[in-house]
Amino acid sequence: MPAVALVVDDSMLIRYTVCRSLEERGFAVESATNGVEALQILDRVRPDLIVTDMQMPKMTGSELITALKKNPRTADIPIIIVAGRASGFDEKEKRADFAIYKDIDIQAQLEKALDAVMGKSHGQGAGK
Repeated sequence: MPAVALVVDDSMLIRYTVCRSLEERGFAVESATNGVEALQILDRVRPDLIVTDMQMPKMTGSELITALKKNPRTADIPIIIVAGRASGFDEKEKRADFAIYKDIDIQAQLEKALDAVMGKSHGQGAGK
């Protein structure tokens, strides 16, 4: 059974890019356009990984991470932040496991982030 990733981003292009990259690495992928939608998906799916934008309407990435960390069911899920710019990332946001930036090659960064948070096994079906 493949590992499941949840991608949360209000940008259709970023969401598509990240989802495609994860699917190519063997993940089953769910996606949402904001934190509220993500929480609705989390009612029925417990992903192995969450990739979230920080700046979104309705519920920001920071608010989503707060909700995830408060819930024992989701508190230990690895989180990768998608920040707008490398120069604009708030270093105080340490609750995530890794950060990637929209102004640098997303696919290359995602590969490094997956190695860091999921281990090398993601290349062989994304299982743990």
